[in-house]
Amino acid sequence: MCMIQDGEQVLLINRPDTKGFPGYIAPGGKVDFPESIVDAAIREVKEETGLLVTEIVYKGLTEFCDPGDNLRYMVFNYLATSFEGELLPNPPEGELLWVNKDQALELPMQDWFKERFPLFFREGTFEKSSVWDSGTDTTLKETFKLYP
Repeated sequence: MCMIQDGEQVLLINRPDTKGFPGYIAPGGKVDFPESIVDAAIREVKEETGLLVTEIVYKGLTEFCDPGDNLRYMVFNYLATSFEGELLPNPPEGELLWVNKDQALELPMQDWFKERFPLFFREGTFEKSSVWDSGTDTTLKETFKLYP
């Protein structure tokens, strides 16, 4: 996932229900083997927005584990503050919106993204790990750390 910031504004995608994770979210996606994690973030931004990020900073890791399904889902979070190019006229993942970062949390978005949103803009990095039971939709354990 890569948050794109231009001054006081951020670029978000309004994902429709049909794409999963409906609401406003930062660009992101899966890593294609054998590309690096950061190359995947840069590629996903380009595919979803048309912008080529030229300065990208690692902000943190978010992971979700479901022991019952032997599943671990990891999200590497980045902040891009420099980019070039034009926004796509018909973006594939949903409508693109530049919004003031102080007003972004007023938009409809997934709770997990709303919680993560301010972490992109603070100094240092973060790490959040959640273990949950998908059968009961219950969080079993959660670890959250901030690093300077």
